[in-house]
Amino acid sequence: MRALTYHGSKDVRVETVPDPVLHDPDDVVLRVTSTAICGSDLHLYRGKIPELHDGDILGHEFMGIVEDVGNEVTNVKKGDRVIIPFVIACGHCFFCDQQQFAACETTNAGPGASLNKKSATPPAALFGYSHMYGGVPGGQAELVRVPRGNVGPFKVNGSLVDEQVLFLTDILPTGYQAVLNAGVREGGTLAIFGAGPVGLMAAACARMLGVETIFMIDDLQYRLDFAAERYETISINLSHDDPAQAILGKTNHRGVDASIDAVGFEAKGSAIETALTALKLETSSGEAIRQCIAATRRGGTVSIPGVYAGFIHGFLVGDAFDKGLTFKMGQTHVHRYLPELLEFIENGDLQPADIITHRMSLEDAVLGYQIFNEASQDCRKVVLTPGLPSVQ
Repeated sequence: MRALTYHGSKDVRVETVPDPVLHDPDDVVLRVTSTAICGSDLHLYRGKIPELHDGDILGHEFMGIVEDVGNEVTNVKKGDRVIIPFVIACGHCFFCDQQQFAACETTNAGPGASLNKKSATPPAALFGYSHMYGGVPGGQAELVRVPRGNVGPFKVNGSLVDEQVLFLTDILPTGYQAVLNAGVREGGTLAIFGAGPVGLMAAACARMLGVETIFMIDDLQYRLDFAAERYETISINLSHDDPAQAILGKTNHRGVDASIDAVGFEAKGSAIETALTALKLETSSGEAIRQCIAATRRGGTVSIPGVYAGFIHGFLVGDAFDKGLTFKMGQTHVHRYLPELLEFIENGDLQPADIITHRMSLEDAVLGYQIFNEASQDCRKVVLTPGLPSVQ
């Protein structure tokens, strides 16, 4: 089969690799019909995530048609059309029983489990996201092996085209969980730092849930313009404004009810922070979190769907304590939200496909990564289709 593989920082290649096969009795083999490049894939592309090996297949946003099933798979059958949550969960451990699927304690049992030495149990395995998260081959490919085939694959209505439901795999439930974690009531105020795909999905969900005032912060004006037009957000461009000061000035100097950090550990920080990161004296920038703390009112909440790794410099714990802030963060419990989010899509309450700007063949995935990474051609989201002719 053809698949997108990693070979070092900014070196990804579409290559011919062996087809996946059933390994466990509850495995599924999926023929991919659509896959996407996620903002968190760019952390991999830039070589920022440890334990990524040459030849690893990337991609965790994908859907398709069931090609084969193990003899213990009962929930889906060959020919079913399904989306695949990016989190791999067993469905029956201590955490899965509490619908905390991203904390599943059984699926990341490979070499990566021993890398997470400071945790009592490793995080759940993820598709295509390094050996820290199980080393499971990803879905930017023609075929993919899906473990836990009775838990992950989620059947979707045949009347909905791929683009309408593809983002149920990650960015839509991630944006939705971020808003729920923020706890903003109808009529409330919210600041979203980062107008990438997750930030845009958070804005869509916040608007649907009745949040009255949504500030969107980014340094790319074309993304801000889209959010303002589509979700009626108030734009704050990092290149021209101090976001927290701008927000305080528009909220009676109290701040917003909650902030969402949809940027994560690669936020552009100070010169000192950049130097510390280069010297590996810290592993994440704290700039976005510091802005969230400054922009959020006393008693408010900071919700963090953005990816972080290791530790950060300059975490303003004193300010957070003085304000009495609540922090909620972590990977998304995708499986929990799929039924209700699918209903929102079917009813027309959410149109996640609106953010797509680039539709390309899987064969052109290298170009797709370059365009997305460079934020060129006003790129918001790239969707790849296996089997389409290459434009190159």
